[in-house]
Amino acid sequence: MAYRDLREFISALEERGMLKRVRAEVDPVLEISEIVDRVARRRGPALLFEKVRGSEFPVAVNLFGSEARMKLALEVERFESIGETLTELLMPRIPSGIREKLSSLAKIKDALSFPPRLVKRAPCQEVVLEGEEASLEKLPILKTWPLDGGRYITLPLVFTRDPETGKRNLGMYRMQVYDARTTGMHWQVHKHGAEHFRRAKERGERLEVAVALGADPATIFSAVAPLPEDFDELLFAGFLRRKGVELVRCRTVDLEVPAWAEFVIEGYVDPSEERMEGPFGDHTGYYSMPEPFPVFHVTCITHREDAIYPATVVGKPWLEDAYMGKAVERIFLPLIKMQLPEVVDINLPPEAVFHNLAVVSIKKRYPGHAKKVMFALWGMGQMMFTKVIVVVDHDVDVHNPGEVLWAATSNIDPARDVVVIPGTPTDTLDHASQLVNYGSKLGIDATRKWKEEGYAREWPPVVEMSEEVKRLVDFRWGEYGIDRGENEGGG
Repeated sequence: MAYRDLREFISALEERGMLKRVRAEVDPVLEISEIVDRVARRRGPALLFEKVRGSEFPVAVNLFGSEARMKLALEVERFESIGETLTELLMPRIPSGIREKLSSLAKIKDALSFPPRLVKRAPCQEVVLEGEEASLEKLPILKTWPLDGGRYITLPLVFTRDPETGKRNLGMYRMQVYDARTTGMHWQVHKHGAEHFRRAKERGERLEVAVALGADPATIFSAVAPLPEDFDELLFAGFLRRKGVELVRCRTVDLEVPAWAEFVIEGYVDPSEERMEGPFGDHTGYYSMPEPFPVFHVTCITHREDAIYPATVVGKPWLEDAYMGKAVERIFLPLIKMQLPEVVDINLPPEAVFHNLAVVSIKKRYPGHAKKVMFALWGMGQMMFTKVIVVVDHDVDVHNPGEVLWAATSNIDPARDVVVIPGTPTDTLDHASQLVNYGSKLGIDATRKWKEEGYAREWPPVVEMSEEVKRLVDFRWGEYGIDRGENEGGG
């Protein structure tokens, strides 16, 4: 059954021993971040800080910081099952009879039967603060790293509406707190929220914004999912949780927000106003440096009477965002396979910050196939940010670094198999590109080469034992007196 709100998920974590309550008083400036960093790196539990200096509200952090917690959040045993269901809906097989046809139609109807719905009263508006009372200083907002430009809201669900079409967008963009009533809005140029801002700027209009903090896990995840432009993230959240997200109208802006959110911050962005935002210790493991971004003005803050403030801490991998990214990878793999059936598997290593490296295995069918896959992936939505793509054969385990390095170094001739493409979009956070948002790509064809690809020599066979001898040794292993798990020297 779908989690109604964040606290139901927190309760589920606590029941399973996946959450630790911290009752000692802690400082939201740096101290919480250091605690979370240490716990996350040893694959520790979610944390609920009950007494935070300077605020009456507790802070929940690292809620999604393990594979098990991410699966619990999305209520699945396999992330891929979500993508497989989506693939079946997007490209159903032709029914062989009336029974299969009815079954297929029923699945489609079922999947689309969980749209968001509006309610008149909501827990997120139990307390309403307007005017001077709507102060961000009441919230236990974290400063996570020493050189950060200030405190940052790090897990916001940012709602906007396209000024031209009226379509809603939900995204997650960090927000640097400037003072009690203003923040930065880190709308990177490629994001859908930034597109809404550009359109408002062209019209000379303010863009209304609502920021929800602490919705149910599926809605939080939907804010970071790489969905197509204009695809409603709340419809995707309803699909994930198999129950429509309840929304309530905001008090001072014409937007709807999750009714069971912990906090809602309402306001607007003036298209004529920008301010330097940053530095910020980011998920790349480096600080993103100051740049001008739009300014968000607070008009109203509402919250639950006993609200819990959610946050995340990012930095050098692996931290909580690594597990959210891995869930994205596995969920959207079936959709990649739908468009590129030759793809066997993909690995976006958190150590490479996801968008810096993709290792892809393919069932190679024709000369130049690996390069075709590279270019196709770079043309798929947010895959355009991938700096390096390595393509290997189907029998290479993309999740085994040893196998990948072996293939990637043994199977290439750099002059023939390495492709460098200048003049391409890059992630805004890529500090190595010559210009912001503009750099280059690297592709490596690490597949075995064919004669049809100009390889005139005979490709050598891989060193492997015969299956007959393997079976013999398996059968006789007990006679050898060797422990199957024993290290050399017994150490």
